[in-house]
Amino acid sequence: MSIKFKVDYITPIGKDLYVVNTGDWRYQRPVTNRDKCRKCGACWLVCPTNSRHALATHYETNLDFCKGCGLCATECPARAIRMAEETRE
Repeated sequence: MSIKFKVDYITPIGKDLYVVNTGDWRYQRPVTNRDKCRKCGACWLVCPTNSRHALATHYETNLDFCKGCGLCATECPARAIRMAEETRE
């Protein structure tokens, strides 16, 4: 199941502004176990790209902007997030 979020990160490059998908170069991605997630927000607080978003029962990652740094998985007190190797189709 793929969840799309309406978020744009705009960065200046030269004289123009561009939308930058920082998730294009990641080699691993966070996978959330919905049953373990306590929805405490620790992952949201440490995410440097603000890629974590609260849903009704858990937090989910916007993979368009996730850099795959693993901070969310490291800081999750419930161990609900694991990092999985990124695969390209």
